[in-house]
Parts: sequence; structure tokens; C-alpha cells
Amino acid sequence: MPEISRFITATLMLVLPGPLIVIGLAMGLSRNARWIKTLTKGAAWFALMGAVLAAGMSFLGMSDSKTYCSARLPMRLGQIALSVDGNRLTVLMLLLVAFVGMVVMRFSQTYLQGDPREGPFHRWLSFVLGSFLMLIASGNTWEFWILWVAASLGLHQLVMFYPERPIAVLAARKKYLLHRVSDLSLLVALVLMVRTLDTSQLVSIARTLEGIHGLLPEPLGLASGLLVVSAVLKSAQFPFHGWLVQVMEAPTPVSALLHAGMIYAGTFLLLRMAPLMSRVMWAGDALLVVGLVSIVIASLTRATMTNIKGSLAYSTSAQVGFMLMECGLGLYSLALLHIVSHSVYKAHAFLSSGSVVGHLRTSAGGVETPAASLGKVIGSLAIAITIVIGTSILMGVFLRQQAVLTFMGILLAVAVAQMLLPAFNLKSVEGNGVVWIAMISGVLISTAFFGLALLFARLSAGVFPAIHGTAGAVRDGLLGLSVGVFLCLLFGQQLLPRISQHRWMQAIYVHCYNDWYFDVLFTRFIQRVWPDHAEESSLPSPIADPLWEEIS
Repeated sequence: MPEISRFITATLMLVLPGPLIVIGLAMGLSRNARWIKTLTKGAAWFALMGAVLAAGMSFLGMSDSKTYCSARLPMRLGQIALSVDGNRLTVLMLLLVAFVGMVVMRFSQTYLQGDPREGPFHRWLSFVLGSFLMLIASGNTWEFWILWVAASLGLHQLVMFYPERPIAVLAARKKYLLHRVSDLSLLVALVLMVRTLDTSQLVSIARTLEGIHGLLPEPLGLASGLLVVSAVLKSAQFPFHGWLVQVMEAPTPVSALLHAGMIYAGTFLLLRMAPLMSRVMWAGDALLVVGLVSIVIASLTRATMTNIKGSLAYSTSAQVGFMLMECGLGLYSLALLHIVSHSVYKAHAFLSSGSVVGHLRTSAGGVETPAASLGKVIGSLAIAITIVIGTSILMGVFLRQQAVLTFMGILLAVAVAQMLLPAFNLKSVEGNGVVWIAMISGVLISTAFFGLALLFARLSAGVFPAIHGTAGAVRDGLLGLSVGVFLCLLFGQQLLPRISQHRWMQAIYVHCYNDWYFDVLFTRFIQRVWPDHAEESSLPSPIADPLWEEIS
């Protein structure tokens, strides 16, 4: 009976993306928008119900890896197989993407109603969603790579949905070029892994790595570096993040699907390859550096954004940077929690962005919140640290035993301090009650953070390798640098408005608004290798600035 249950779960994970992929490949079906809308909605609901059932059976211990058919490849590349890897990571991601996909699918049915290309849009949306779901469930390296490329190519069609918009075309070309480099990096990494470990099944790769003690063979170290490159390029991290902002020219459902699902492909790759990534310390350090730099640049640039979608895009880049940092630190279950929480939030944020703008226009009234004084910033930070330490002790998270969680606790304290500062600013108007409410909310947030971290650690037990803590002066130095950077961002965001009239501050604002010109230079490169003279006059120019003139 248990064997039958595991077979049913694996087969369900294999079948649930099927209708979406079939609809996506049915070229002539898109001519009838009404029929394809009905079919895609039914396929999305089928995928969601199947994911719910598969997740329930998996948590009852009824999941396993299953290979249905395979063919041997030459040159010691193992086998290409149609297989499913059923574990807590894959079923949680299936459930998440199926839920977000169903919501986006329903929203797009109304959003694009009456559009002359409504049918092709739903067909490509169905193909992308089905390919990504099958990518999540895949248990073979070559199957994974094929679906990795297929989902990206399908997303390219959605990003190019409005080919008459120059910014949309530019974003699509940037994304296309970066993703092809990511595909090539992943392909080479997989070749090195399969030839070195003599297996192409992801489960077997993890088991083989467990049997290797001491230093790993050099090809595996190179493979881990290529995996970092592939994940970073896929995740729109600095300095290749500009396309993520410009892709806002695509329909809103595309933005929601991208920011709430597809953008996590790089992080998901690192989670699937955690048995290898956890053994190569310098690869984790590289992820830590890339994530930290992206967070700083995205946070500073986001503060200058004048449109809500651009602000949300930079927020996504920063949050994915957090996820890469968590993977670099070995906090894989925490990265999974981050994906789940941010995905649901960001899907709602994009789909409701229009109504939020209308609400702010009528309710904000142009009132600006004054910057907090240095004393208030320090006071709120001290309270936040006390809250986080007290909550972590109550939750049984022993920070001495898991040193990396101390770092995450400090970052949580910075976030709680950001929440307490508005309460301090309103204290003189509304009294001490608002401060107490903020402090209680801080306790609840800290409790939820550590509680969910423990929950996801237990849910993913056996899927990810154990946390080994810090190792070496380089890692300790990077952690200290990260803490300093986040504290500087906390104080800077509060104190910089007080000196915003200074000339040097205005110059910094210009540089931040122009994304420090890295994307401008990349744009020029794209225009040289992929010219389209009809679009050049319509592309935006940077704000006039001496530095920009010098670069030009």
C-alpha cells in the first residue's frame, strides 16, 4: 500500500503540469480566445488541486522519486529521463507556483478581455506556468535543463507581448541575452557534475556527494562557480538587473507571474543543488557578496523611484538578493520560507498596484513623514534588538549553536527598528500608546519569524544539508561587513532627508536615479549587438549630470 501511494503521488506531480503545457503548444487554439480562456482556467485549477493533493500525501510520507522512461546519452553524460523527484521542497514549490499561477490566470482573464491578441497571451502564459511546474518536479539533470530553457523562452514571448513598445523590446532583449548565458553556464556545470559523479539523477547526485569526504574534485568546484553565475544572471542581480524594471512595460499579469514565481528560478536552482553548494565555501561567499551589493544598490535606487511598479521591481531585486545571501550562508530552509512569503506578497502587490495608487492619491494628501533624529534611531534599534533577543530565547533558537542565525537576527532587528521609528515620530501627536502598539507588533513579528523558521526547518528536514555555521576569517568578515551595511542603510534612510538640500546629496540622488549608470552602459551594449534604429529615439535618457557627460 505505501508503494502504491508513493507511485500515485509521483504520477500526480508528473501529470498536473500536463494540461497547461498541451494548451501552450496548441498553436491553432489561440485563435478562439473564449475557448482558450476556459481551457487555461480549467488547467490552472487542475494543477492547483493536484498540487494540494500531492503536498498532503507528501507530508504524510507518501512521496518518492520515480523514473518513467530514460535513454542513455554518449560521452559519459548519464541518462536523459522523464522523472519526478518528490520531496518537501518540490511539493511546497509546486503548491506555491500553482496557487500564484491560478491567481494570475484568473486576473489576466479580465485584464486582457477584448485585446486582439488575448488568445496567444493565454496560450503562452499556460506554457510558461506548465513548464515551470514541471521544472520544479523534475528529477533528472537534463530534464531540468530543458525545462529551464523552455520556461525562459516562453516568458520571452510574454515580455514581448507589446512589440510596439521600445522599452518592452529592450527589456526582452536584455533578458534574452542574460538568460542564454545563464543557460550555457548551467549546461556546463551539469556536464561537469554528471561526468564527475557518474549519475544524472538529482537524488543520486546528493547521495554520491555524501560519500565524498574531504576536498571535492576540482571539476565540482568549477561547477559550483558556474551554478552561482547561472543563478545570479537568472535572478536579475546587480549589475544585470535593469531588465527587471523595464519589463514593467509588459502586461501586469506578466509582471506578477515573473516577480512572484519565475524570478525565483535561480534561488530554486541553488536549493536543488544545495548538497554541492554547501561543500564549496567560496561559492557561498560569492553569493553573499552579490546579494549584499544588489540589496544596497536596489534599496538606494528604489528610494528615487517615482512610479509604483519601478519601486516594486527594485524591491524584488533586493529581496532575491536576500535569498541568495541565505543560500550562501547555508540557510536553505529560511530561503524557502522567504520565497513562499515574498511570492504571495509580491503577487498581491502587483495585481493591486493600480488600486493602491488611486487610494494613495485620495488619502495621502501629500503629507510627508519627517525623518527621525539620531536619538530616536538608536533608541528604536536598541528596543528592536531587545525584542529579537528575547523572542529568540523564548522560541528556543540557541544563537550560540547556530551562529549564522545571529546574523539573521540582527537583520530582523534592523527591520523591526524601521517599524518602530514611525511610532516614535507619532508619539508627540498620539501619545505613548502608538509606541506600545509598535513594540507589541515587533514581538509578534519576531515570534512569527523564528517560529516559521523553525517550522520550515522541520518541514525540510532531510532535504537540505545541515548548517555548519561560519568558517574562516573571510566569511566572518563578510558577515560583519553585512551588518555594518544594513545599519548604515537604517541610519542613512532616516538622516539623509535632513541634508537633502546639499549639492553633494543632490548629486548622489542623480546617480541613484540613473542606477549608477551600469544599466545605461549595458543598454548601449545591447543596442550595438542587437541594433534597432527605430527604437533609439524612444528610449529614455539619464538625468543631466557631469558624470553622465563624462561617461558619454
